[in-house]
Amino acid sequence: MKVNYSSSPQPNLCSNYTWQQAIVWAKETLKKSSEATDSARLDAELLLCYVLSITQASLYAWPDKPVMKPQWQRFEYLVLERCLGRPVAHLLGQQGFWTLDLQIDASTLIPRPETELIVEVVLDLNLPTQARVIDLGTGSGAIALALASEYPHWSVTGVDQSPEAVNLAKINAHRCDLERVNFYRGNWAQGLVKDVNKPLHCVVSNPPYIDAQDPHLSQGDVRFEPLSALVANDHGMADINIIVRQASQLLAEGGWLVIEHGYDQGLKVAKLLACLGFELVATRKDYNDHDRVTYGQWSGRVPAIELGR
Repeated sequence: MKVNYSSSPQPNLCSNYTWQQAIVWAKETLKKSSEATDSARLDAELLLCYVLSITQASLYAWPDKPVMKPQWQRFEYLVLERCLGRPVAHLLGQQGFWTLDLQIDASTLIPRPETELIVEVVLDLNLPTQARVIDLGTGSGAIALALASEYPHWSVTGVDQSPEAVNLAKINAHRCDLERVNFYRGNWAQGLVKDVNKPLHCVVSNPPYIDAQDPHLSQGDVRFEPLSALVANDHGMADINIIVRQASQLLAEGGWLVIEHGYDQGLKVAKLLACLGFELVATRKDYNDHDRVTYGQWSGRVPAIELGR
């Protein structure tokens, strides 16, 4: 990709440019790139703060401070990488989620604000003081760690089929001082046996739910994320189907399943839960007014249609 450097400070003069001028250059460069973003100003600020090891508040407070040559070289590199489409979270190696600061790499999905809705829904449920919660497809550990941070007495476990994801989740548990959260490798809940003495009170999941032919897969940050964490067969419903059936076998009577899904899958997921014996099924919309999270309470009764399968 060709980038216009006409407005760029020359390396030997960069100490004459201020933090504010660096932001202006980066914003304009990002806007003119082939991967133009609606958040050019924010991206520029986040990248410069990362290079300078300062907060955005400091950036606003001292806009006339100079950018030194090593700082400029690093900042310029990151801006040009962003021009090529690389996610800001990957460039920074971190992403905020809930109240946590998580380490991020290309082995997992980047935690997104809409996924915080799962945490909100679970926290609104009437779960026991010492609830047993499992997060299927935990990725970076975002959901599991967010829940554990709110309820220290909950027993929270995260499962992922990717060894790299499990390792990253463990790093984040240490980073967030939440090492009591257990993470292990597994294919959803396969092999997990229901313990009648210690049943699960809540199953949560943000599984792959995008159809393989969805055009959004060739746009934005998802191009840099693992397809295995994004795409599912059966028009995006295959893994959701597996998780709902497994949850019905593992939950205590009165336990809850909370699952994230695509904006156009709310009715399908709600119908699936109802057909498999879940009650009080409901769907919550995200901040963009899209169906995003569906949940239901396990009745303890397997429908006759399932008994006859």
